[in-house]
Amino acid sequence: MESETCKKELVIEIPPDIVKQESEAVTAQYRRLARIPGFRPGRAPASLIRRHYQDDIRNEVVQSLLPRYFENAIKEQKMSVIGRPHFDDLKFEEDTPLTATARFEVLPDFELEEYKGLEVEQGPFEVSEEEVSQTLEELRQRAATYEPVEDRAAQDGDYVTVNYRGVDKADAEAKPLEANDAMVHLSAEGSVPEFTENLRDAKPGDVREFDVNYPEDYASKPLAGKSLSYRVEIQAVKKKVVPELDDEFAKSVSEFKTMDELKDRVSENLAARKKYVAETEAKQGLLNQLVVAHSFPVPDTLVEGQVDGKLERFLNQLISQGMDPRTVGLDWQKLREDAKPEAEKDVRGSLILEKVGEAEAIEVKEEEVDELIRELAQERHEAPAALKTRLTRDGELPTIERRLRNQKALDLIYQHAKIKPKSENVPDKAEG
Repeated sequence: MESETCKKELVIEIPPDIVKQESEAVTAQYRRLARIPGFRPGRAPASLIRRHYQDDIRNEVVQSLLPRYFENAIKEQKMSVIGRPHFDDLKFEEDTPLTATARFEVLPDFELEEYKGLEVEQGPFEVSEEEVSQTLEELRQRAATYEPVEDRAAQDGDYVTVNYRGVDKADAEAKPLEANDAMVHLSAEGSVPEFTENLRDAKPGDVREFDVNYPEDYASKPLAGKSLSYRVEIQAVKKKVVPELDDEFAKSVSEFKTMDELKDRVSENLAARKKYVAETEAKQGLLNQLVVAHSFPVPDTLVEGQVDGKLERFLNQLISQGMDPRTVGLDWQKLREDAKPEAEKDVRGSLILEKVGEAEAIEVKEEEVDELIRELAQERHEAPAALKTRLTRDGELPTIERRLRNQKALDLIYQHAKIKPKSENVPDKAEG
């Protein structure tokens, strides 16, 4: 293994008699199936078959023997190979050994540093009255209704339902921007000022026409820097009605009968969430310490696989936001390079946790695997049984088990850690 990598080379040598035996076996298979003019199937001489299908027979012999002898060699040397080997320098001559150089990567062999008794800071779990009030206010806002305004025109703060059509003033051939029953919140933060200015004092049935010049840095990229001419038909003017925080509200948004019960549950949920976040951050801090303490090389194959996963998630995120990855002009090669340092840390951390799992003889039960599969199936809107069947078929169950074992290893490290309250960053007082 090279000093700073997990790369290895191994010369595979297969005896001539084994090569000859395999060649004869492959030739016999071709002889049974080949159709040679002038001969009935299975009757053509072996020498003629070898002449006609020389390259195909050689390829099959190589593909049959090399992987088999490679597997035997790595078992003898007790190597943990990552990915598939790449064979080079192939030498295949009659009556001589078949030789090739296998290039591959192995798991690093490293000494596990101390992982118990590490110190880490952890944030508080306490929930303030302000946080509870803010959450209840968010529930209250989500429960709001929108009631039509009958006795006046639209004013700031109202919600105006409109049908609109916007035409690009610089490109008459461009597809118009159209929407029906769109809701415009007048004077709201982030709203287009021209819509507020031109829809103020409007009533249902009115039609307003006006231009909107979007700035170059406008959040919606398709509209940035463009000028559109709008025709807007006002359908309705509504006001937002927010319910009172009382027992009736509690009944309408939860299974509780009183506001006090709802408030208690909100406080419990906030505390549980803060506890989860604080513990997760502390565990990541512990893992980061272990990553820094271990300087062994990691396999490029695993790093590239981690990068692939990160880019795939980023790609799915773009698609979920309605963006076409082919048109956003991203430098994918640069994204790959930028993602590698973090990917290498992730791989190193995973290998450390696997080592801890081995040292502690951590086991994963089948029911724990099934529970994680149920959670994954729920996220993917898939039947758990169908997902488990597919994971089993694709050989992905060991990955699920490794993920659970690593999580258990990290939990063990956390349980044996010295937890300190997270210190507040207080700015230094100015001198004077």
